[in-house]
Amino acid sequence: MLYIIAHFLRDKMSWLWGLIDIVNSWLFFFRYGKKLKLAEVKLDRSSNLLRAYRLRVIPIREVSTIMLVEFFKRQPKEAFKFFKPHRFDVASIMKLQKNKSFLGYVLVDEYNVAEFQNLGFKGTIVGYCFNRSFFHGKGFRGRMVDIDYRGRGLGTLMNKILNDVGFSIGLRLFETVNKENMASYKSAMKASKVIVVKELPNNDLYLEILKN
Repeated sequence: MLYIIAHFLRDKMSWLWGLIDIVNSWLFFFRYGKKLKLAEVKLDRSSNLLRAYRLRVIPIREVSTIMLVEFFKRQPKEAFKFFKPHRFDVASIMKLQKNKSFLGYVLVDEYNVAEFQNLGFKGTIVGYCFNRSFFHGKGFRGRMVDIDYRGRGLGTLMNKILNDVGFSIGLRLFETVNKENMASYKSAMKASKVIVVKELPNNDLYLEILKN
């Protein structure tokens, strides 16, 4: 029910959603801020796959907004068929970076330095993931892998990252996956123990992610 209400407000009553987002951001910070800080310290280099691919995990608040926008721009149109969690323009991304309840992270390939060297940033964003969280204790997962880095297990890796952060601070985690989006569906199943809470319209499954 919360998922449906949230999407209705976001799509139909954006002004009210914006106000709720601000209040939720601060309430979430007051409840989970200290725990989150400790959880994020443990993120980087915590996975064998991160080390194998020489990747870093960086909170989106520490990344250039331009880099994030360009990451989304270079993805093919089909990547957004089932991925519509928010808008991808500069203003929208900046709001997410400031939102204390939006636990967003990027995977950065430090050895691919062709982009954004003029910003003093070493590396290229190759994955994006988030827990859109609420102060009462629920979080909703989402992720996108760069078109050139698909098939390497990064979707599963990002799911595990989101689980580690979410569960360590005490959140219940949820996700919607479309039955036609097999890559995302397999990634969700591989990285996590899940139960189907409800079947939604348009072949969407509403999943709860369980602790392993």
